Amino acid sequence: MFQERLKTIAKSLGDTRLVALVATDGIPVEMYGDDESLDVDALSAELLTQVRSMTDNHSDLAMGSVRQLSITTEQQTLMLGALASGYYLLLVLGDAASFGRARFELRRAPLAFDSDLE
Repeated sequence: MFQERLKTIAKSLGDTRLVALVATDGIPVEMYGDDESLDVDALSAELLTQVRSMTDNHSDLAMGSVRQLSITTEQQTLMLGALASGYYLLLVLGDAASFGRARFELRRAPLAFDSDLE
């Protein structure tokens, strides 16, 4: 159902290894990408655990929940953006990807996905 949207996002970013729609529990619902070296289940579960932990730890500051998270490693950049009803969009990008465009797509994603997720 979401495959075409994920593919469109991936193609717009350039060096994209994976785009995935992820549920609150960290389980990928739908994915687009062909990087077999990625353990998508473990990666998405770990990132969602980090988002929940950061949100819980910062509740005393009254800053709200984490809406977007970016992590850059030696091999890739991981970006996670919140959608409706506890879903997230996960981007796994290579060095040649457009990071500015990726941030834009994460901010724009709720418009594309939210009506179908609610």
